[in-house]
Amino acid sequence: MKVICIGWNYPAHNSEMQAEAPKQPTVFCKPDSALLKQNKPFYVPDFMGRIDYELEVVIRINRLGKGIAEKFASRYFAEVGLGIDFTARQMQDEARKNGQPWDLCKGFDNSAAISEFYPIEQFGSIDNLHFRLDINGVTVQEGCTANMLFPPNQLIAYISQYYTLKIGDLLFTGTPQGVGQVHPGDRLQAYLENQLLMDFEIK
Repeated sequence: MKVICIGWNYPAHNSEMQAEAPKQPTVFCKPDSALLKQNKPFYVPDFMGRIDYELEVVIRINRLGKGIAEKFASRYFAEVGLGIDFTARQMQDEARKNGQPWDLCKGFDNSAAISEFYPIEQFGSIDNLHFRLDINGVTVQEGCTANMLFPPNQLIAYISQYYTLKIGDLLFTGTPQGVGQVHPGDRLQAYLENQLLMDFEIK
């Protein structure tokens, strides 16, 4: 299975990171060893420098597809969850400056924490889902999928030109503004439409 991620998909986040809005989706991947499930704790890899949280809506692919037309893209997913894209920020800044790939700063072990997945209709339309992240009881990120530069159906159509999508593939759809650093002792709680989906600690 593949973990496909989208960067720079929320204008306010792009502004806080001093990044220009992309003209097409920014795609990168994480290996399956990056997955962190069942609310297990995230252990900060000290040797990698600052580690930031990035809360995202995650879609699970439920059909095999290649070259999918945007008008049919909604047929290829039925479940949604939340995920946190942990990022080694100093390493990423250095990679951006030098025009290097993001593999190490984004794809290290346990850098893709995910919740359980639920039917989308349990929450509403995929194009208007509200989500938020609390750290130690304080809200640090809030977003709505309506604010995406590239909505889910468009992302699936674009990605499937390059990658064959398979059952079980995960799509991290981008993070809103409010990213920041995690510290040992932090408790992260992530909500989708006010339903708690993730609750785990940083160690």
